[in-house]
Amino acid sequence: MRYCLRIEVSLKAGHSDPEGETTSNTLKELGYGVDAVRIGKVYNVVIEAGSQKEARSKADEMCRRLLANPTKDDYAVTVEEMR
Repeated sequence: MRYCLRIEVSLKAGHSDPEGETTSNTLKELGYGVDAVRIGKVYNVVIEAGSQKEARSKADEMCRRLLANPTKDDYAVTVEEMR
């Protein structure tokens, strides 16, 4: 079965985010009432797996091995069955 994984990687609280700070400052200069901006990445991965549980397990493994740095990143996974 094919599954679509949506993996969102973001900085853990307390880690500096220079890109987010720059974006926040620029939006403020443009007149938007922005309090803060945090930058993250989103990966959309299509994968073959025997079950939704297996797909989630593979997503966790991908994050641990490549997509997220456990020292500074958090991640969230959404799994959807493709039809």
